[in-house]
Amino acid sequence: MRRICLAFLALTAPSAAHAQQTDEQLWLAANATTQTGDTTLTFETIGRFSDDAAGFSHSEIGGLASVPVARGVDLAFGYRHVEDWDHGHALPNEERLRQMVTVALGSGFAVRARFEERFNSSGNEVGFRLRPQLRFTHPLTRGGLALFATHESYFNANTTRWGQRRGYERIRNAFGLSFPLLKTLRADLGYLNQLRFGRRGARDRMDHAMTFALNYSF
Repeated sequence: MRRICLAFLALTAPSAAHAQQTDEQLWLAANATTQTGDTTLTFETIGRFSDDAAGFSHSEIGGLASVPVARGVDLAFGYRHVEDWDHGHALPNEERLRQMVTVALGSGFAVRARFEERFNSSGNEVGFRLRPQLRFTHPLTRGGLALFATHESYFNANTTRWGQRRGYERIRNAFGLSFPLLKTLRADLGYLNQLRFGRRGARDRMDHAMTFALNYSF
């Protein structure tokens, strides 16, 4: 466990060294999951608050359908509607289609590859994006308390006139605790560090976010 924690801190350290702009945020999420045969259906909602945006800044709502295709391998398809605000003013919204492959690696590790198609209301071009993620989960008690840590990268496959720029866009590192509240309800409490790389002379941007998620299964 000590080696794992040190390795995760090493991933986040380079981000802090190069960041020039910072923002403090609060990220909230609520998810509901149910099983229909071999298919897992998930309904997702997200809300975020930002100091730079002076309040509520981001929302997402959508769903995901996941099916096992091999031992330890799941394939999923989903959709999200995304909206952003800056000082109370609505920004162009976005529709996203998502395809994901998740592979359990054993010893608490899992890798996920997410591919997205982004449709922005301010332009008719489609932005394509790849988001690979490595996740580690380690149970701490028999009562269900668990430690989690994630590393995620964003790679934009193309450039659009509405704002997406091709290349390596950002890094997300997070860690926290997952614990049961009820038999069918779990909570995740953690910290997330996000580094967005500056483009065309712009400074890098780092976000520090406290995260809290509720996960309900029925």
